[in-house]
Amino acid sequence: MFFRRHFPLALAALAAVAGSSLAQAQGVIKIGEINSYKAQPAFLEPYKKGMELAIEQVNAAGGIQGKKLELITRDDNANPGDAVRAAEELLAREKVDVLTGSFLSHVGLALTDFAKQKKRFFLASEPLTDKIVWEQGNAYTFRLRPSTYMQVAMLVPEAAALKKKRWAIVYPNYEYGQSAAATFKQLLKAAQPDVEFVAEQAPPLGKVDAGSVVQALADAKPDAIFNVLFAADLAKFVREGNTRGLFQGREVVGLLTGEPEYLDPLKNETPNGWTVTGYPWHGIQTPEHKAFFLAYHGKYKDYPRLGSVVGYTAILSIAEGLKKAGSADTDKLVAAFKGLQLTSPFGRITYRAQDHQSTMGGFVGKLKNDNGKGVMVDYRYLDGARFQPSDAEVRKLRPAGS
Repeated sequence: MFFRRHFPLALAALAAVAGSSLAQAQGVIKIGEINSYKAQPAFLEPYKKGMELAIEQVNAAGGIQGKKLELITRDDNANPGDAVRAAEELLAREKVDVLTGSFLSHVGLALTDFAKQKKRFFLASEPLTDKIVWEQGNAYTFRLRPSTYMQVAMLVPEAAALKKKRWAIVYPNYEYGQSAAATFKQLLKAAQPDVEFVAEQAPPLGKVDAGSVVQALADAKPDAIFNVLFAADLAKFVREGNTRGLFQGREVVGLLTGEPEYLDPLKNETPNGWTVTGYPWHGIQTPEHKAFFLAYHGKYKDYPRLGSVVGYTAILSIAEGLKKAGSADTDKLVAAFKGLQLTSPFGRITYRAQDHQSTMGGFVGKLKNDNGKGVMVDYRYLDGARFQPSDAEVRKLRPAGS
């Protein structure tokens, strides 16, 4: 009786254990990746190409301890629930060894929580929200891209140097935009105590009514504007702002605006003189970037976007973590990622043990309309390690034991 009752359960348990190690036993390590491909193609199509290039390079060099890497992607429809369902399917049906991906911050947070609940390693490659590594950080989640706080902190010294008193802010009304606006106000106020914030516009993501937003900002008569819009929202905002003269005689500081994914579509509407974060691929002369550029261009006959760098470095990070761990076992991989170092197209980066955030930095420069094409000029690379809170501050922000 006992045998008949418990034998099926025992078989199921054995099958689950066998399934979880099946990919590795067959000489393959499966990477399950989840992202908003249909919703954010400008960033994520180059991102996927970057991942595929890295997979190809790792496998051509012999893989990880003789095992090939295999990439399996799923679309999350820009929806947290769909992202979690995709993660469950990747683990249960595809038997992936590692999870990575996500673009939108609220989706990234859902996957961060999923990793915690399932006790599975997750590398959040792109989402910028600070909560992923601070308030909602956990033992199983790491993040590659420089966070909202880090990128805003890179821009604030430039903003303060403008010595403008009246600022307006425009941002998409979800986690990333809200966090960027709050951090900018906090850090700029600390750097310039007499600053005033005279207007805020927070349109829904992907649904900006550019005419009303631009008019509301103009009515507030700011001396300068902090812009957090991106993708199609950015293009509509710039077009309407140019038409209505919003940017004339006003300084603008823009988060992400210099990324070619969002800058290239502006073409001859590109405003001059904005201070932005971005990726001036055409002018980076370091050996690491040259090697990446040549490999990417050789494979795709196209220039890389920032998404290309992020996707490429995410896979290289996982590969280096697997080598250091000697296994795809979650606990060993988590331990390996604490303090993990590798060379990215932007140079050497480290995953901080204290908050699981990488030290990848970013470029800050000015926009220029160069004969109808937007480019970044007067740029410099800022090491991400310079723009992260101290260990003591992190301990206050991050849950105990995580």
